[in-house]
Amino acid sequence: MSQPSELEKKNEISICVLTVSDTRNKETDKSGGTIIQTAEGAGHHIADYRICTDEPTEISRNVEEWLRNEAVEAIIITGGSGIGFRDVTIETVTPYFTKTIDGFGELFRFLSYTEDVGSKALLSRATAGTIDEKALFALPGSSKAVKLAMEKLILPELHHIVHELTKHRKG
Repeated sequence: MSQPSELEKKNEISICVLTVSDTRNKETDKSGGTIIQTAEGAGHHIADYRICTDEPTEISRNVEEWLRNEAVEAIIITGGSGIGFRDVTIETVTPYFTKTIDGFGELFRFLSYTEDVGSKALLSRATAGTIDEKALFALPGSSKAVKLAMEKLILPELHHIVHELTKHRKG
């Protein structure tokens, strides 16, 4: 694989990936792998990738560490976003939001509904928001849902989102 050009390096976004699961490991984590593969395929840099259990303290510990890292521009979480008792990702990450990106969840559920999920899409609590100058996306654990979110929503808008969050620094 060739090295990225200087232009590609300037356009790459530094992303951290977190899979929230009580059962997955790096060998069985299809959804985390899908995020990494599609993001790298779009020319972005994966700064870190981790798996943690469905525990608020574990999720918070990882998110807070990445929030302190100035190089990180986006955090993408998969898993723990359903309605089950152990699904605590949404409740854990939304208090960090400076602003919510309401349209993300709305469009994700609409696209899920129209692409074979049907009325089950209403169970999705996928969400996104900003935390100061970083974007955070919380996706379902399904690799099909992750692929849909990455290809149709996140990757097409990620540069624009990061630009909007950081343009005040550029004068």
